[in-house]
Amino acid sequence: MKIALMGIRGIPANYGGFETFAEQIAPRLVELGHDVTVYGRSNTIKYKEPYYKGVRLIILPTITHKYLDTVVHTFLCSLHSLKENYDVVLSCNSANSAFAFIPRLAGQKVALNVDGLEWQRAKWNKLGQWFYKISEFIATFTPNVVVTDAKIIQNYYLQKYNKESAFIPYGAPVEKATTKGALEDFGVESKKYILFVSRLEPENNAHLVVKAFEKVKTDMNLVVVGDAPYSTDYIANLKNTKDPRIIFTGYVFGDGYREFQSNAYCYIQATEVGGTHPALLEAMGHGNCVLANDVPEHTEVLEDAGEYFNTKDPDNLRQQIQYLVDNPEIVSEKREMAVERIRKNYTWKKVTKDYELLFYRMLNQEISEPKVEQVEGVLENV
Repeated sequence: MKIALMGIRGIPANYGGFETFAEQIAPRLVELGHDVTVYGRSNTIKYKEPYYKGVRLIILPTITHKYLDTVVHTFLCSLHSLKENYDVVLSCNSANSAFAFIPRLAGQKVALNVDGLEWQRAKWNKLGQWFYKISEFIATFTPNVVVTDAKIIQNYYLQKYNKESAFIPYGAPVEKATTKGALEDFGVESKKYILFVSRLEPENNAHLVVKAFEKVKTDMNLVVVGDAPYSTDYIANLKNTKDPRIIFTGYVFGDGYREFQSNAYCYIQATEVGGTHPALLEAMGHGNCVLANDVPEHTEVLEDAGEYFNTKDPDNLRQQIQYLVDNPEIVSEKREMAVERIRKNYTWKKVTKDYELLFYRMLNQEISEPKVEQVEGVLENV
């Protein structure tokens, strides 16, 4: 198949979840024999070669603006696709739903991964929230297939719009970094720090993690990995903490990110909204004991392979961090359970094969793979 991915910043990944997703599945699709193109943004991707790990790269301009960056770039990508004769286009983010019909004008099949319920995020003003709600509705009819990466999002589209979707989760590797360069750069020791990874935006609750940790009795560090392009005041307030144990690293990718995940004592997932969170799966795949906000998106992924806290109780997060600090045997048990859940349900190999199967079915092509339950029942009207 000739496949294109758009709606992201591009690869090599240097920002977030969709970019890591593309970097993981695109080369794997190439290894399976497909011709794969990934579109990137000129304000993000500085990689100069035309191919990356066998994947063709097309870099197009955009407008660097909180509300225009994604949609302007995807619009240009969609126009560019008209002359490319792709078999399947995979677009990411419900914000791009208005453009999903454009590749279809050239007879190309379009799958749209809608991500989570973006309008719930506190970073958007009323106009932004309205836009995402409208985009969510548009997503139910512009692409050939809607893809959801969490069952709670799949159920949301089914119940609100009577729209079936293909459930294909995000993936994660099972790995351990053998180097510790990033730890040395920031002056932390293996298994002597608690890790928090997220975009530093209000609904991801970094402020709750910082305030809770300030009251925990331990000589461990709290390492906060992440940043955000438009949350400067919020981030400045976070960094006003007087606790010298708390270390802010900013964005960390590649080997450094894997080192932090591989050597943490435990990991905190405090997000409120979204689908399957990439950093949560990556923490599990690196063998972390996860302490997660008790919301359906996290319990779906973790089940009993982690511990939970409740944001409605102001002191509960502190109590749960202290509990894990004081009970290393629980931490060891949850680490093993987390890795096993990734191996069983969330490997990138499985995710890639599920997308390949979906694309074949969108094209009504015969395949030799066994049926996969996640994509059953959504293609009858394609």
